[in-house]
Amino acid sequence: MVVHIVLIAFKPENRIENIREAKQRIEAMVGRVAPLRSIEVGINFADGERAMDLALIARFDDRAGLEAYAVDPVHREVIDFIKSVAEYTKVVDYENEE
Repeated sequence: MVVHIVLIAFKPENRIENIREAKQRIEAMVGRVAPLRSIEVGINFADGERAMDLALIARFDDRAGLEAYAVDPVHREVIDFIKSVAEYTKVVDYENEE
C-alpha cells in the first residue's frame, strides 16, 4: 500500500471558508477517482508557528495508483482550487506493508 500525506497552509484571505471548501472537495473525490482506496481529511485546531491548516492522508494499492491519481481530471480540479487559495503545501509519500 502507498500512503500519500499532504499538509496545506492557506492564504489569509477567506481562510476559514477556503479550508472548509477544500475539505469538501477532497472528500468528494471518494468513489470518483478509481485508484483512491481511502482518504482522511482533518482541519487543524492547534496554533503555532509550525502549524498547517489542513492535512490529508490518502491510500493507494501501489505507486501506479498514486501516479494515476496525480493526473486524474477530478483530482486536477481539486488541485487547481487548492493552488488558488494555498500559500504552500508539503507532501510525503511512502510504502506501507499493511
